[in-house]
Amino acid sequence: MFNNRAEALALALPAAIFAAVVFLVPVILLLSEGFRSADGWTLSAYGDFFSQPLNQTVFLRTLRLGVTVTAVAAVIGYAAAYAIVSLPPGAKGRMIGLVVLPLMISPVARTYAWIVILGRTGIVNQALMAVGLSDEPFRILFTETAVFIGLLQLFLPLMIISLVSALENLPRDAVPAARVLGANWFQVFWKIILPLTREGLVVGGTLVFTGSMTAYITPAILGGSKVLMLETLLYQQVTVANNFVAASVIAFILIVMSFAANILLKRIATARSKT
Repeated sequence: MFNNRAEALALALPAAIFAAVVFLVPVILLLSEGFRSADGWTLSAYGDFFSQPLNQTVFLRTLRLGVTVTAVAAVIGYAAAYAIVSLPPGAKGRMIGLVVLPLMISPVARTYAWIVILGRTGIVNQALMAVGLSDEPFRILFTETAVFIGLLQLFLPLMIISLVSALENLPRDAVPAARVLGANWFQVFWKIILPLTREGLVVGGTLVFTGSMTAYITPAILGGSKVLMLETLLYQQVTVANNFVAASVIAFILIVMSFAANILLKRIATARSKT
């Protein structure tokens, strides 16, 4: 298509400059706020951030919810993806369409729907009282449980789609051959399916974990001020406290955790494939 590599790079250069100007430069300027002080470059802002009990609680809560949502999404995603790839082509296409459909709906609308479901007069509480499991409504909204449910519903399709793509490349005779040789379903999954679909798990896990760590709408609506997460705390630091140094620290922490999750998942997948 191109006579030489220089022509291809020249055509890509305007897009690269545009991306650097509108994205990379602002991000670098924001992140640099956490390392600058009157005395020069320092890490004191990070020490001040982690020295506060509230920030420690928010950090651990965000990490805990991110890991939990990713783990549960992986378990449900494998079951759903394996069921989808086992369907005939026509049914498979319809099921994938149903999985993708929630991604076409605004996260705001999807999150507000959970208020109707999880509220004191919502479907869940009405069902619990109707069957006699509770005499009064449970407090589900503005808890970690509500945030977990919202995040799982929000990002589960990304895990399923990634695993469906990986399972479609799985050799068709691998699972039947293992079953014929006497392997149970757990052994089939652990020794065959998981190693051969590790790339899909890495992609899906990274998308779900990063999305759970950086989502703002769902924690803000379902958690409110009672269940602060790093992204809602970042918003408060910018809009309420006008503290761009703390916001820079939080942003840098979120970026590092996202990259760390991807690297960790790749290492786990690589180690698993060698066993």
